[in-house]
Amino acid sequence: MRALVVAAALAVAACQTTGSPLASVETARTEGPSATPFDPAPSDAEYRARVDAAIAALGPDAKALIVFGANWCHDSKALAGWLADPRMRDILAAGLEPVYVDVGRPQTGKGRNLDLAQHFGIEALASTPALVVVDARGQRLNTVQDAVAWRNAASRSEDEVRAALAGYARLPATVAL
Repeated sequence: MRALVVAAALAVAACQTTGSPLASVETARTEGPSATPFDPAPSDAEYRARVDAAIAALGPDAKALIVFGANWCHDSKALAGWLADPRMRDILAAGLEPVYVDVGRPQTGKGRNLDLAQHFGIEALASTPALVVVDARGQRLNTVQDAVAWRNAASRSEDEVRAALAGYARLPATVAL
């Protein structure tokens, strides 16, 4: 049991500091689903175009869930797994569209798409993932503190994830200025 606690602590530290993949720790995590949708191949400009296209395709009451993460991070994979999990379909069907953006390894100075995160108010991406909720006008609806709070996604329960997503679905669109 002690070894499992130590392994979990190392995994959390991996996403928040060095970004080192810890495959042996990954197999010990059993709390929730996991997915790896963060594609490092597209250029930063291609990612910007993907995000812009996703926002442009939103209906007036829909919202994009822009997930800044990486496949090496167990918390990023956990959040992506929850967003892909069939148990969340009903909430996502309420007008939430996930969009995944690979950020590389910002903790080691090898980050990417950080200007896109900054565009949505995330000035420094010290840990992954960050989840930014955006309306059809491209306005961020959640706070920066909420966006970066997903760095513990692997330890969140299904009920916690459902409650957070349901809250995002109920967020009102921003008022045009």
